[in-house]
Amino acid sequence: MAELRYNPLLGDWTMVASHRQHRPTMPKDFCPFCPGSGKVPDDYTVFAYNNDFPALMPEPPEPDPVGSELYRTEKAYGKCEVILYSPNHTATLPELSVPHIEKLIDLWTERFVELEKEPRHKYVMIFENRGEECGVTMPHPHGQIYAYSQMPLKIQTELNNCKHHHEQKGTCLICDMNREEKEFAQRVIYENDDFIAYIPFFTDYPYGLFITSKRHLTALSDFTEREKHSLADMLKQMTGAMDTLFDRLFPYMMVIHQRPVNSESVEEYYHFHIEFYTPLREPNKIKYYASSEMGAWAACNPHAVEETSGKLREAHQRYLAKQNG
Repeated sequence: MAELRYNPLLGDWTMVASHRQHRPTMPKDFCPFCPGSGKVPDDYTVFAYNNDFPALMPEPPEPDPVGSELYRTEKAYGKCEVILYSPNHTATLPELSVPHIEKLIDLWTERFVELEKEPRHKYVMIFENRGEECGVTMPHPHGQIYAYSQMPLKIQTELNNCKHHHEQKGTCLICDMNREEKEFAQRVIYENDDFIAYIPFFTDYPYGLFITSKRHLTALSDFTEREKHSLADMLKQMTGAMDTLFDRLFPYMMVIHQRPVNSESVEEYYHFHIEFYTPLREPNKIKYYASSEMGAWAACNPHAVEETSGKLREAHQRYLAKQNG
């Protein structure tokens, strides 16, 4: 079964993908993403791979006949892709060179541009789940892309608030956030010519980093070559700092937020950024999303981000020292 089910309480859609439970458990000595597997090219740097068990499909089956006027169903239109970061089975993002990460950004951009050509797609989300704490069972370095036929509720909420801010103030909300974070300075981790990284004032995760473009851009396809290079540098630096923080592989969910596709223009008020959702609050302690967070969306951060920003900034300096040593 693969279908969308409408949640009338939230005005949102739930993806139902029961076929994914039949995904095989890979043997320890085989990886489909490694060269020689027969699943991928024998020689690649980065590679886009159609998900073998997609939740969304270009040609989905008809929904099961269990819906009603209240409980609507829709076909699970969309696309699910896997983006392989490297042929090296054990490589991590900060271990890749900046030119290598630039090739990854080029591939993300290429897939975004291609996926927005399908008029049924409304939002293209590029993301990475990293670490067992985030449910990862395939350690080979990879991310994913989902092209949704329905606008995800969180993205729509963010768009609505950015639009409201622009209507009230005449400015971009994220441009204003960038300016305020830079003026306050204590939550800023690192900046280069084109991007700034900070743990924002309001984040619900102790190390919930944001990376935002300094220029008011809405999507990867807006970037110059220099900006792609700057983003590659930023991703390497910040994921390297995370791994250095507790001297271990740092689990995270990384999500690229960009403009919707095949929808009304948001160019005036929306702004490209990357959000990290980071479950570790201490080396071996998880910040769980428990009843209040899940049941009421009442976020609770167990640490003040002015404190955690300092720790991540210090970890970034240690990472740089190791790189230069």
